Amino acid sequence: MTSVVICDPPSPLRRLLAQRVENVAGIDRVETVDGVAALAELLDRQQPDIVLLASQPVDAGAPATIRLIKHRAPLAQVVLLTMGTDPDEVVAGMAAGAVGYLARDAALPEAAAALAILPLARPGAELHPAQRPRAAQPPAPRQAAGAVGLTDRELQVLQGMSRGLSNSEIGEDLFLSEDTIKTHARRLFRKMQVRDRAHAVAEGFRKGLLH
Repeated sequence: MTSVVICDPPSPLRRLLAQRVENVAGIDRVETVDGVAALAELLDRQQPDIVLLASQPVDAGAPATIRLIKHRAPLAQVVLLTMGTDPDEVVAGMAAGAVGYLARDAALPEAAAALAILPLARPGAELHPAQRPRAAQPPAPRQAAGAVGLTDRELQVLQGMSRGLSNSEIGEDLFLSEDTIKTHARRLFRKMQVRDRAHAVAEGFRKGLLH
């Protein structure tokens, strides 16, 4: 069976999320904590399979908290909880080891699809039929890129951004000039309707362009 801890300040959204997670088949325990200090105390007592973590914890940064989780519960999967207005925190959290993220203000079908990652913590676990999303798995990067309108080259540039590479370094990897990389970057920003690198990478994870 799978245990889940939700680390997020008390709110109606947290209560709703806890209720939805409790209805996922294979989840036998769901606990909530208000912040990182309480989470650390809990990790001293037990080893949860999944931690749903606020992308902006009230008493520590998400990357530091993820490192704490990985140190005290190495097998736990970390999923970030975000309002969708903090792309820098999402990117930093993903880089620190989070496996995905869930927008707090997502429509219910989107929230259900995000919850589909939870059974991965336990091989063979299945979602309850009422919770099963239309597409439990994110689309393959090339398929998703086509849906967004990105070319293969633009997808490669986005992937380089997700690795924290500069335009010059992406150009070296792809044997292209830095000016050419900048051109591809401007085009993918326009197609994805984002304002900067951090926003592009965050949306890339959301849309299944990046894994």
